[in-house]
Amino acid sequence: MEQYDVLIIGAGVIGTSIARELSAYDLKTAVIEKEADVCFGISSRNSGVVHSGIHYAPGSLRALHAVRGNELFEELCSQLTVPYERIGKLTVAFEESQFPTLEKLYTQGVENGVPDLQIIDAKRMQELQPGVGGARALYSPSTGIVGPYELTIALAEHAHAHGVDFIFTEEVVSIKNRSDLYEIQTKKGSQISAKIIIDAAGLYSDSIAHLAGIDSPRIYPCRGEYYVLDKRLEDELQLLIYPVPGNHSSGLGIHLTNTVEGNILIGPSNDYIENKEDLSTTVQILARLREEGHELLPSLTSSDFIRSFAGLRPKLTPPEVGGFGDFIIEDHDRFILLIGIESPGLTASPSIAISIREMIANHIPLALKKDWDPSLTREERFLELPEDRQEQLIAEDPDYGSVVCRCEGITKAEVLQAVDRIMGPVTYIGIKLRCRAMMGRCQGGFCAPRIAEILKTERDITIDEQFYKGIESPMFEGLLREESPHE
Repeated sequence: MEQYDVLIIGAGVIGTSIARELSAYDLKTAVIEKEADVCFGISSRNSGVVHSGIHYAPGSLRALHAVRGNELFEELCSQLTVPYERIGKLTVAFEESQFPTLEKLYTQGVENGVPDLQIIDAKRMQELQPGVGGARALYSPSTGIVGPYELTIALAEHAHAHGVDFIFTEEVVSIKNRSDLYEIQTKKGSQISAKIIIDAAGLYSDSIAHLAGIDSPRIYPCRGEYYVLDKRLEDELQLLIYPVPGNHSSGLGIHLTNTVEGNILIGPSNDYIENKEDLSTTVQILARLREEGHELLPSLTSSDFIRSFAGLRPKLTPPEVGGFGDFIIEDHDRFILLIGIESPGLTASPSIAISIREMIANHIPLALKKDWDPSLTREERFLELPEDRQEQLIAEDPDYGSVVCRCEGITKAEVLQAVDRIMGPVTYIGIKLRCRAMMGRCQGGFCAPRIAEILKTERDITIDEQFYKGIESPMFEGLLREESPHE
């Protein structure tokens, strides 16, 4: 039985943030994940917004970790070579009846320590974002955007480079407290023990807690649907635009969000569902997203909508209550429970990681590694490099001269680099999240067959061994025709 000091359950942004924080210390740490890779759950299906902290009740864990997390983000992303932009946000009131809510958000934000907040009139709004609707807005300059999957993957890669083990496709089904050790068994029969367990299982954190005999609150999955807009509109939106939220809303309202890649997102909706795996989108909600998107950004055309997707929130408040519950972060005899870490979980992740490290120090003496380096160097995207550097790379490696994904300008060399970075089973989603192939307007129609051939010829991964998300989702099924012996 493999034994660890700390076992983290869940490889989303919270789990990998904690793993990276702990990798600086002389601990034997592992992350166990039921999926085939990091960031296959809710961490890859959100707006990628680094929130300022205006929306959360003063004194709450959500407020504390959002504001401190926001302050930590710029240095963290610089260290990990992850794209991050502090672009600011307008929370827009469209009518006078919403002005009191705007004032409440301003007062709340000031009390939480959010810097440089301003309530501005329509004229100033137009200066910041020409064409925006609304009568008044709360301007929060500290709001930013980040690539959520790029960050999660970078955190995992940095942690792994500093000694953290990652165990994929292993679902925890049993947790026993044996005095000084927890014993974990997986669905496959693997057995692992650890002095401390961190429950960072997101939507399933309640189920994991129950396995350990902890009476945790129930998680209610809440689905948010999004539209992805074409990069044609990249320069249309100068900052984030949110509506004033309703009093009992389960989210922050449908809004326009820039991404670090240049697309704009419209969403999310907020609908409680029963199934924690249901990531479907619906005709009715997508129609509403189109309508509200046009209201916020009148220049939208039908051809600008290139893709839809959905994410899930692990809410602690039931449908009849709505709104938000506070984060729960508790130490239950060396079982550290993190539950209800919905928005602003991404923003809060570096701050939460520090708090978890402090909790662990109450049980295990922590000694810093002398050789720990906070930085992680990664190659820039080929398309973003200066022309002379591109020519140099092509001369050194002709695969840089072969474009695989036309929409995003991704080269064969970058696809191969993405494959080699995957720490678990190679999947198309894993490749997509690492290099952006298959994320453009054609959504893989052009590049997916080329990636299949690259995996087969360059990495000896046969068609039967190529998976979309994991071993239960083969990328290809059957043959259109039998191969000729002369082919």
